[in-house]
Amino acid sequence: MIKNALISFQEKKEKSRGSVEFQVFSFTNKIRKLTSHLELHRKDFLSQRGLRKILGKRQRLLAYLSKKNRVRYKELINQLNIR
Repeated sequence: MIKNALISFQEKKEKSRGSVEFQVFSFTNKIRKLTSHLELHRKDFLSQRGLRKILGKRQRLLAYLSKKNRVRYKELINQLNIR
């Protein structure tokens, strides 16, 4: 499912990899990978720190997007099944 969503998302935003939506999408994929890694390796504290940093970056980007364009924010939240 994640791979299919990535492909469909990349087709739309092929030229704009720096867009907020693409960055949030890539951070979400990284978060999901790190979460599955941490389920197996509970004491990997460096990965936990990396996960917290990525979560903070995604949170700041989502806050920025919600201030600038509420419609795009809601579409992105629904597409990625966040919150």
